Amino acid sequence: MKIQIPELLELYADNKAQIVDIRFTEEYAAWRIGFGQHIPLNELPDRLDELDRDKTIVTVCPHYDRAEIARLYLTLEGFNARYLTNGMLGIADALRGDKARDYIMRLNDQQ
Repeated sequence: MKIQIPELLELYADNKAQIVDIRFTEEYAAWRIGFGQHIPLNELPDRLDELDRDKTIVTVCPHYDRAEIARLYLTLEGFNARYLTNGMLGIADALRGDKARDYIMRLNDQQ
């Protein structure tokens, strides 16, 4: 199931969501959103105990493709999981404006 940025931010502010950045370690080292938890997608099966089953788990990646894979896996494991439709670029747009978005876009172009 999808989630949009405004709903995610509301759930997170109310302490009802846990954000999980599922990017690889190298991607995470390059840039991050400053909140949430980093669990690379390939480590997710071994780190389920770090997730709060009482919260909505929201998976994020730069766009949404890997986040959707992680959401599906977590749902099969019994979590209430959703993926962010706009990805981390959408969060950067919503929270920090054009400078952060331009910076992130440049980083993506370099990869």
